[in-house]
Amino acid sequence: MSRGTILERLAVLADAAKYDASCASSGTAKRNSKDSGGKGMGSTEGMGICHAYAPDGRCISLLKILLTNHCIFDCHYCVNRASSNVARARFTPQEVVDLTLSFYRRNYIEGLFLSSGIVKSSNHTMEQLVEVARILREEHDFRGYIHLKTIPDADPELVHQAGLYADRVSINVELPTEAGLARLAPDKNTGRIEGAMSEVKEHIAQSRDETKRFRNAPRFAPAGQSTQMIVGADAASDADIVGKASRLYDGYRLRRVYYSAFSPIPDASAVLPLKRPPLMREHRLYQSDWLMRFYDYSAAEVMQATGDDGMLPLDIDPKLAWALKFRDRFPVDVNRGGREALLRVPGLGVRAVNQLIAARRQRSLRLEDVGKLTVSIAKVRPFIVTADWRPTLLTDRADLRTLLAPKEEQLELFAA
Repeated sequence: MSRGTILERLAVLADAAKYDASCASSGTAKRNSKDSGGKGMGSTEGMGICHAYAPDGRCISLLKILLTNHCIFDCHYCVNRASSNVARARFTPQEVVDLTLSFYRRNYIEGLFLSSGIVKSSNHTMEQLVEVARILREEHDFRGYIHLKTIPDADPELVHQAGLYADRVSINVELPTEAGLARLAPDKNTGRIEGAMSEVKEHIAQSRDETKRFRNAPRFAPAGQSTQMIVGADAASDADIVGKASRLYDGYRLRRVYYSAFSPIPDASAVLPLKRPPLMREHRLYQSDWLMRFYDYSAAEVMQATGDDGMLPLDIDPKLAWALKFRDRFPVDVNRGGREALLRVPGLGVRAVNQLIAARRQRSLRLEDVGKLTVSIAKVRPFIVTADWRPTLLTDRADLRTLLAPKEEQLELFAA
């Protein structure tokens, strides 16, 4: 266990925390200000500070670290597993508090995202995490945002205390299938994980009831709970992942399910894939998640967009894939179609649909009007009817997918 300086341990534990997708940005180009001799501004591959959204919708910066990357569990996919040959470090609760306050006073952050490997036991680790939040809230009257990763095997009372101090708590389900979890994380159990999530859901519901009746009742995790699934470490298909996410949303009232594309790690276990899945797969899963949360698609409908292998296409988004499979639902008349039908038109977002519905109360909409509300009118045209446009046979063309799929462009070597 490293006993280096605070800065040395911060480098280890902030880097170890980057694998948690709950407040990470993925799919972006790797750019680091250090590559320009320190003259650049910003970085997409650094660690230590991440961005998340507060309950009121604000984007906030969080100090994102582990209490320790030592762990008694040996999950094959985890870089911090017991058998992994990585540098180890550990903070005390007071050191995490001091770091958080120091960063906050310098206006670098607005809150804390704290997770940990399992050291000694689940209860011992959970006690340490709760102690950090307690010191911040009670001794320093810290009003910033706190997100705590909770441990399913910990005593329920400890998890309850975590929720009283934290704005959001999260419990990672890790993998979408029980078989995958049993194979790659033998120390973890789906029943215990979902049991802990159920208890958190009940605490949140009880807290909301109490705050309605008593003004000063303590609030439990007002920003709700979330979870994370690793994509590509096991044989689970996208249909499996979508189905699991839907059950978690319905069963435990989650605010978010995060998806993290499996990334090869040092000294990887022989049971893991040799390479990571395409980042586009992770992106398509987030798009499918968006369809279920904001576009009124059921999980079964999203699964209909997958191929025979249960995988979402990588070349087109799930909404377009579904529309191409169910062309009999189109075209939709933007002047008469219902909101649910308009939400299924590829290229129309929730805001655009709301604006179309509001505008058509005033006048009959033309194709030009729709074009002002969407990025690509070419993507929308085959699926809609307006006062001056009807796609005739365009919707039924055999090569429609080819026409609408994003074009792959060869970058110019000397482009400005």
